Amino acid sequence: MRHKGDIFQNSGKANEVPLVMYIDMNSYFASCEQQRHPELRDKPLGVLTYDSPNAAVIAASLEAKKFGIKSGMRLGDCKQLCPELITVTTHPSWYRQIHVDVMAILRNYCDDVIPKSIDEAVMNFNSYHLVYTDLSAIANKIKAHIAAKYDYLKCSIGIAPNSFLAKVGTELQKPDGLIVINPANIDSYLATMKLTDLPGIAKANERRLLMIGIRNPVEMRHSSPALLRKAFGGVVGDYWHRRLNFAEVDMYSRAENRTMSATRTLSRVQSQNRQVLDSMLISLCTRLEQRMVKSELFCKELSFSIRYKDGTSWDTAIKLSEPRRDSMEMVSYIKERITDFEQARKLQPLFNEHVTNLTVAIASFMNGKVMQYSLFDNRMKKDTVRKVMYDIKDVYEQNNIVRKGCELIIPNVMKDAVGFGSVKDMIVKQNGEVKNRHLLEEDKPGVRRMAVLKKPEPPRQTEPDYNDIPQNEEWEGVPLFHGLHQTQPDPLPKKVWNGR
Repeated sequence: MRHKGDIFQNSGKANEVPLVMYIDMNSYFASCEQQRHPELRDKPLGVLTYDSPNAAVIAASLEAKKFGIKSGMRLGDCKQLCPELITVTTHPSWYRQIHVDVMAILRNYCDDVIPKSIDEAVMNFNSYHLVYTDLSAIANKIKAHIAAKYDYLKCSIGIAPNSFLAKVGTELQKPDGLIVINPANIDSYLATMKLTDLPGIAKANERRLLMIGIRNPVEMRHSSPALLRKAFGGVVGDYWHRRLNFAEVDMYSRAENRTMSATRTLSRVQSQNRQVLDSMLISLCTRLEQRMVKSELFCKELSFSIRYKDGTSWDTAIKLSEPRRDSMEMVSYIKERITDFEQARKLQPLFNEHVTNLTVAIASFMNGKVMQYSLFDNRMKKDTVRKVMYDIKDVYEQNNIVRKGCELIIPNVMKDAVGFGSVKDMIVKQNGEVKNRHLLEEDKPGVRRMAVLKKPEPPRQTEPDYNDIPQNEEWEGVPLFHGLHQTQPDPLPKKVWNGR
């Protein structure tokens, strides 16, 4: 593996020395909430995206997992396993801030750190083999360093010759594990695992392997490349043979975004309102616009998909004649495709009460610094004004005011969501700033201007009366308690303690 920029390269050669470290934070979202609210520590906790009886638990604390609760389970099923389960809704900006802090800690030990997701990272120590003689000792120092910053967070660390086997090591001992895999012990560790325990091997791949006589990970590692090509249908089989035999095939040479996407799952109430669906589409496109502006990118490909309750879906892909990053232009292209499809087939509207998920994705990016504008339109001025608008928003810390402007009819349509995959927008630049620092800002409620019209004129007083104004909301666009509670965690909602 050769270092190039901020990411190390794949290599066809096997490297049997364990110099790659994989860090996996344990029960990350739940542990972040327990870090935020000490009163929740050592208690079974489930994290929800929305506070609803039909919600799914997206993360369970270590205490909840002891009752058999797993991510993705419905809240009702979790309550049957653990009636004492406490639930909280997500705080994505808090999880992202901890991610940034953990990555900064890792870079104290190695400059070749690659975030793989919001709770995982891989470190390449191949350039440090003369500096660190014992990576296990470094792993323990990293654990202690994280605990000094966030005392309730734990992580499992795997050390191996490549990133795949290092990740396997994190799965072998949880929580707070430390496993070193090398040529002398790899078969003994693989013998304790099933095929589906290997990251990337699901039921379908397991069936393929069983059909050709491979029954466990040890047999898979010692199978020939030709046999694995037969199982996986091509070059993928070669990749599996290499990664199980110490070669690196899971690192990529590009650190830039190849795609960006914004997706949301809708509740039953939301899907029954056409205005909510329209506002959701605008909000998704606005989120992507913000990311492109902050990354100085334009896109030339746009795709959109709708999923329905019965498992069916509708999708479309649009190739743009010129690079774009205007959210309303993206909305107009998508709606034009929807209208054409509905009129051509005389079907019911695609936006209906059966919608469960909307996704907008963009690709084929062009760097804004080399963007060439046409002489016959004024998009250059529009893009300049758009960038200035986001800069002004930065100054006044209104991280979601643009998106909220798209939700005037139906407020608070799109709640901030956790990004499980790409974390490239949270890379720290050379000046120490996060690439897209809006991701670290709390998603504030909308401005309550309608309430102001109905509220009678209060009596004149020497000091403002905050008693009847909800905390952490905005009144006439001015954040309340600014500077007083902003650096403190939000108080835990009382409804959490009512078993909801």
